Amino acid sequence: MIRPRALLDAAVGYVRKNPQELVHVAKNAAGGRFGVPIAALRWFAGNIPAGKKTPKDIAIEATPPALRLGATIDALGTPIRASAAIRIEDVKIGTDSIRIGLRLRDIKLDPVASADGTDSESPVAALLKSGALDLSKPGNILKFLPKKPAFILEADGDRIVIDLMKAPQLAKNEKFRRALSVLAPVFGIDTIETDADHLYVKLAATARGLPEAIDAFRK
Repeated sequence: MIRPRALLDAAVGYVRKNPQELVHVAKNAAGGRFGVPIAALRWFAGNIPAGKKTPKDIAIEATPPALRLGATIDALGTPIRASAAIRIEDVKIGTDSIRIGLRLRDIKLDPVASADGTDSESPVAALLKSGALDLSKPGNILKFLPKKPAFILEADGDRIVIDLMKAPQLAKNEKFRRALSVLAPVFGIDTIETDADHLYVKLAATARGLPEAIDAFRK
């Protein structure tokens, strides 16, 4: 777990090195848009506590309007270098759901060679090398998985729709669910996109849901 103190120190250090970021934040906040520096995402990814199933060597870069992610993962005992450009098309926030529609493009899955330089001969590595998987349409692969994760609602072509609230960690988090019931009626997300240095989130606010938010807060 990343300590709050370490996160604060990193944020202060970044602002000291990049004082223009404060002006950038103020300018965007006036329009309801908030930017997260790509460098901050890299720092966060680089400080995730190591674990047996934790992705390694995480790489993050902007490919506007998408975000490209790469990491070394374990696929049934076979180390794989995976990367993809992720474009978030729409976000719908409800009192009991966070539904995200995204596109996965330019996917690459490459088996990682062993320390002595020899290629892996596992079934997973053989499948990837065969070219039998159509990586241009990851949704079609997910659609036919016998045990796909519950948070994947739709999958077709390069588009995938997920609901974060169906992920066990969030579904069981009562504090998060209560906060969502208060915020969802009045706040939403209009767009999420990138430029060369930032990931931008544009918020959408409405007063129509204020009575529902107040009622949820009272409860």
